Amino acid sequence: MALQSFTLKLSPFFILRSLAGAPNASKLHFQYRRLPRFPARAFNSTAGAAALEPATATPDESKAVKPLQWKAAIDFKWIRDNTEAVAANIKSRNSNANLDVVLQLYEKLLNLQKEVDRLRAERNVVANKMKAKLEPTERQKLIEEGKNLKDGLVNLEEDLLKLTDELQKEAQSVPNMTHPDVPIGGEDCSAVKKLVGERREFSFTIKDHMQLGKDLDLFDFDAASEVSGSKFYYLKNEAVLLEMALINWAVSEAMKRGYTPLTTPELVRSSVVEKCGFQPRGTNTQVYSIDGTDQCLIGTAEIPVGGIHMDSILPEASLPLKYVAVSHCFRTEAGAAGTATRGLYRVHQFSKVEMFVLCHPDDSDSFHGELIGIEEQLFSSLGLHFKIMDMATEDLGAPAYRKFDVEAWMPGLGRYGEISSASNCTDYQSRRLGIRFRPESGGGKKGKGSSGGGAATRFVHTLNATACAVPRMMVALLENYQEEDGSVVIPQVLRPFMAGLHLISPKSKP
Repeated sequence: MALQSFTLKLSPFFILRSLAGAPNASKLHFQYRRLPRFPARAFNSTAGAAALEPATATPDESKAVKPLQWKAAIDFKWIRDNTEAVAANIKSRNSNANLDVVLQLYEKLLNLQKEVDRLRAERNVVANKMKAKLEPTERQKLIEEGKNLKDGLVNLEEDLLKLTDELQKEAQSVPNMTHPDVPIGGEDCSAVKKLVGERREFSFTIKDHMQLGKDLDLFDFDAASEVSGSKFYYLKNEAVLLEMALINWAVSEAMKRGYTPLTTPELVRSSVVEKCGFQPRGTNTQVYSIDGTDQCLIGTAEIPVGGIHMDSILPEASLPLKYVAVSHCFRTEAGAAGTATRGLYRVHQFSKVEMFVLCHPDDSDSFHGELIGIEEQLFSSLGLHFKIMDMATEDLGAPAYRKFDVEAWMPGLGRYGEISSASNCTDYQSRRLGIRFRPESGGGKKGKGSSGGGAATRFVHTLNATACAVPRMMVALLENYQEEDGSVVIPQVLRPFMAGLHLISPKSKP
């Protein structure tokens, strides 16, 4: 679904004043870290990446060929050397990637590169011979030979560029490898890792969040449908305060744990969306693309946060980089329908607080544990009953090596609903975004990616996790904290962020 051209103007939607009134607010000041600044560097594949890039030809040596907008540093040699494992991984994820085509194109590329290298070597030999004193006839013969070699190289280098682009297009659909403990199969095969809390028992007939919202005058879907279309909504009255309280609470809790707060752009280049592993213009895409531009609306802050250090080499000492980002998110929700998606549960626009980590490859498993631990602490402090799921292979998405989902009990809907996820994407995104780090001097192997005698650069690992997806959190809170008189109790941890409000009460009728 594409949007027409429009002007987007957003005002700040979280109240910093609430942070000042939060418990342990003084501690937050000392936890704050300034956003690091690193020089952007032109992205070159490293020796370890084994990515094949055609040598750059001078303007007079190549025909104008429009290259791909970007290239991932995919380790094709590793894929070829581990064909069986990669094929099994593609099958277990039910991916449409075509490994046979990737391998065939890679073999063709290697052979073509050898031929290009041979002609370049021959041209260099001819050039060296031209430096000697020669008879006119001999010189003319070498000139002709050099011209023929040059013409041959022009054609081969053009073929090499086209073949490189073709290989990239095919290989970019190959999903990340999968953690060995991940269950194989569809969503139904996902394993319950942990159950937290207990379901609340009600002594009265309960309402779902839609009825509660109507009775308490908290949101308006009908007016939003007229203004924007289905699956849009207005928040009203205490629901507005609740949204801002949830955002401020989640940000402050993440800051206590060393995460740097951000607000992000909500329009990004489509290439950045692709580099993060999403398909902005594919069939049934969840991404809104802006007609006549190369920009998209973000579906998660993971995308613009991932782009902060795009095409950069970070010092190892700067790792880990931990961010907590606030943004609006936009999703087409293509194919979503039915009672399970009604109300606030599945909408086109919502506010979200997202955690994002860039770390040393050796540390990504432990940071994955940290992120899911933070989520568990956050949702436990809200008094929710939820389960942590180790998601099966077919539900991972291309970038994720492993993903844990949190599903909270929503009594009004009569089921568990996903409120959060935490994914370890290893180096899948960083190879596309061009984010590397330079190991400290003396550590690591010297190689092509190094300069000044330092260690070869390596790709960072990236992880993301939801601290708070506001609409679904509202569903869980409204339905779990409803009272018999129709009011809704505000959880204790949120009250300092709601000007001390303890209860959302039914409005008195005129």
